[in-house]
Amino acid sequence: MAEEEDFSPNILTEEMNSSNGELVPPDGLCWVSVLSCLLLACSYVGSLYVWRSDLPRDHPAVIKRRFTSVLIVSGLSPVFVWAWREFTGVRPGSSLLALMGIRFEGLIPAVVLPLLLTMVLFLGPLIQLAMDCPWSFMDGIRVACDPWFWTLCFSDMRWLRNQVVAPLTEELVFRACMLPMLVPCTSPFTAIFTCPLFFGVAHFHHVIELLRFRQGTVSGIFLSAVFQFSYTAVFGAYTAFIFIRTGHLMGPVLCHSFCNYMGFPAISTALEHPHRFTVLTCYLLGVFLFLLFLFPLTDPIFYGLPTPVCTLASSPSSLCLS
Repeated sequence: MAEEEDFSPNILTEEMNSSNGELVPPDGLCWVSVLSCLLLACSYVGSLYVWRSDLPRDHPAVIKRRFTSVLIVSGLSPVFVWAWREFTGVRPGSSLLALMGIRFEGLIPAVVLPLLLTMVLFLGPLIQLAMDCPWSFMDGIRVACDPWFWTLCFSDMRWLRNQVVAPLTEELVFRACMLPMLVPCTSPFTAIFTCPLFFGVAHFHHVIELLRFRQGTVSGIFLSAVFQFSYTAVFGAYTAFIFIRTGHLMGPVLCHSFCNYMGFPAISTALEHPHRFTVLTCYLLGVFLFLLFLFPLTDPIFYGLPTPVCTLASSPSSLCLS
């Protein structure tokens, strides 16, 4: 249905294709979306450097200060999505919070299934960790149920950064806020591979600190940065896939936290392990089962069809279908 016409040159309006009812992106939408994502990424990374300090990034004082600034930027990040929506005139049927994956429908599957899928991928490293761990399974259960253990964890600034603050803020900014702005401009599939580029580039700021504190040779630092960009881009595509398929923020956050805990798989160590045949078999089995269950465990039917971010797509996508 036609609404009151707005002849302001600063307002982009949403149109409908009269023949098939599909959403037609307003002119200039992609430029606005990409610039909004770039500004959001720069704001996030820039917030880490508003504090002047000669201390390394892992110092508790530095971590605490960065918590303050990054939490402020993350708390304001929904304003970017709101401003983008108002400027472009895109009017989705879902609320702003629902578009960002903050909703109750399908919450329990969104908490359990993506994390289970990620643990399947890490089957090899998990088996390797279990073999090398001096604790028994019951010892691990007792430690996990001990309140003192969690008190120590939450008092450790590095643990709090790696397991809580970084996963929550990065997934909120780089997935929950950016994907709703990118999907109408491109498509869910293209957005999955575009969004991680901002995420990967954002991690290049580590090069500054490594060079500043001379932690390695220049060539070694840049090779490490290229590897980190590649790894974070692939990981970002995976969590973007989970976000679009499930329409929830919690799944990507938990997967991010788990991957930060596990780190990059120690394949070289696995090759030298006393039980390397078993370990390597579990590595391959994990990858096979991950690919086998990737779509079934992220089927949108578990999380409510259609997922809110999929309603922004200009045309139907197989990623959004059961």
